[in-house]
Amino acid sequence: MKKSENILILGLGGLGRYLAGRLSHEEHHVTVIEPNAAKIRAAEGQLDARLICGDALDFDRWAEAGAAEMDYVIAVTDNDAANIMSALIAERFDIEQKIARVRSMKVWDPSAVLTAADLKINLVIRPEELASQEIVHLLKTQAGNVQITLGGGDLQVVATHVHRTSRLAQMRVKDISDKRDEFPFKVVCVARDIDTYIPGGDFTILPDDHVFVLAHTRDMARLMKLADVSVARRHGVLIVGGGLIGARVAELLEPHYTVRLVERDEHRAEELCYRLRRTEVLHGDGSDSSVLLQAGLLKTDTIIATTGDNEANIMIGVLAKHLIQTRADDVQAAIGKTIALVKRTDYLVLASAMGADLAVNRKILAANHILRYIRRGHVLSVAHLHGCDAELVELLAGADSPITRSPLHELTHLRDRIMVGALYRDGAWSVAGGGTQIRTGDRVVCISRPDDLRELQRLFLA
Repeated sequence: MKKSENILILGLGGLGRYLAGRLSHEEHHVTVIEPNAAKIRAAEGQLDARLICGDALDFDRWAEAGAAEMDYVIAVTDNDAANIMSALIAERFDIEQKIARVRSMKVWDPSAVLTAADLKINLVIRPEELASQEIVHLLKTQAGNVQITLGGGDLQVVATHVHRTSRLAQMRVKDISDKRDEFPFKVVCVARDIDTYIPGGDFTILPDDHVFVLAHTRDMARLMKLADVSVARRHGVLIVGGGLIGARVAELLEPHYTVRLVERDEHRAEELCYRLRRTEVLHGDGSDSSVLLQAGLLKTDTIIATTGDNEANIMIGVLAKHLIQTRADDVQAAIGKTIALVKRTDYLVLASAMGADLAVNRKILAANHILRYIRRGHVLSVAHLHGCDAELVELLAGADSPITRSPLHELTHLRDRIMVGALYRDGAWSVAGGGTQIRTGDRVVCISRPDDLRELQRLFLA
């Protein structure tokens, strides 16, 4: 079993606090250095971590933290220079793994004057870039509501909203599964209002639920027909908010899509006009219905809200859908997808419940990127299921690990909390059923709530 590691986190902002909670929950020994005493007091009693009040560049605080015994240092303060310098300090303390959040200096560029290797940084974290890339990925897959691709492209998760006339409405999961004779698939998660369910066989799908189904890529067309998922037609993209993420998303999309961007700040809008050569940049308030309509909302397939305000991004999506449903000549043809950037993790499910098709949180994306790096070994990958409070985790089954000792239907203690979705064996992926027996060395895709990730990992450890 992999030993618990000693991890030093610098900075107790949003990302630092989230990481401290996740890592300590997985039984790592976590120490945090944070200069703001108020943040320390707020975290006391909530984090199972050692908290030290002090500056990230104070050598005495590093010594107090026991830096020489650390396996990792994760520098996620709001100061790029401090994060970079922390990696160099960690090198002097012989800390093997250095992770740093760097937003502005392009140390990740191989042609940079100083590269990450020069600065002794093993992993550079760029939350804005991760969020931008995730939004672009989601937009591309949303042509068929496919959220996540797994197993090198062999598996996909499709998300669908259950309407009152849907054939899935009022059906139990085990009755839906009876249709597996045609092709294998699995209902892996259901989002209902602000609640998330890992459904058992007796769980009943209700109208307005968001249902997530796992299947082999070759069966996607049949699954989408079964689940009443329509393939959206792409008419263009409307981005509201021209900050770092909005501008980067436009930059990534403009070679392939018709992109319009609405920016509230006049000077920023003017700057983006010169920077984004193929994007039509408009000056205006994207939370104003008249501005959205003038920007071509009714002829837009996807609306992406990336302002700096959580509530504004959620409400822009709600407003956009309302305008489309009440103003479009052909609602079915014009219905748009909405993607909202949400900074607060507790708003993610709320955004989905209020009508956003997808909500993206850069803190979770950055944290998962870091966690994948730290978990190297039996945990192969982690992906967040957008719109619900659940993770898709790919793990490697260890020799004589608990997951290998019984068929899945006998693991009743996992019911409603952890689900095995698929496994890779003998060169092929297959969707798991109740009679599936996991073997040593199998690669397995599981679905779990974040709070159950520690127990999930224990199932796969020898």
